[in-house]
Amino acid sequence: MTKKKDFVLDLLNVASWIIFIGLSIEAGAIIFNYFYCLFNPVGAGNIYKGLDLSQLYQDHFGHFNAVMSFVIVIAIMKAYLFYLVVKIFMKLNLVQPFSTEIAKLIEKISMEAFAIVIVSFVAVQYTKRLVNGGMDVDRIGEFWGDIASFLMMAAIVYIISRIFNKGIELQNETDLTI
Repeated sequence: MTKKKDFVLDLLNVASWIIFIGLSIEAGAIIFNYFYCLFNPVGAGNIYKGLDLSQLYQDHFGHFNAVMSFVIVIAIMKAYLFYLVVKIFMKLNLVQPFSTEIAKLIEKISMEAFAIVIVSFVAVQYTKRLVNGGMDVDRIGEFWGDIASFLMMAAIVYIISRIFNKGIELQNETDLTI
């Protein structure tokens, strides 16, 4: 492997760590602010990145909890997705890259991305019903507005996992032949 390829892999590893840490901090901040709002309702006016759910908190506390549950679950799922990416870099062996461990991680990434799509879709439908009911939750969509990206990611990574499994089969056949 050339130095340039090593550099790119190292750069991707660092970028994965940065994204994972950032998403973990975001999930932690959202969870902290949610619990803070439960004890101090004034906090619902600026939950995270200017999100104001104070009217929803005052008028429909159950819906507030449901919406915040969606936000928290999706934030945790995104952080976990990048944890799996980081884990791939920790287990990656470029001498024999086709291992069952890596194949399982790639498949987990695909399933996690698809799970994010499903939860996000349910959240979108739920908030649409709230908006149709006259509640002001339009801005909440930015927390799950990337459904199409995660759906595409799930599809592409799933295809890669199938190819990777075929690579494992071929590698095992080659090992048996030699």
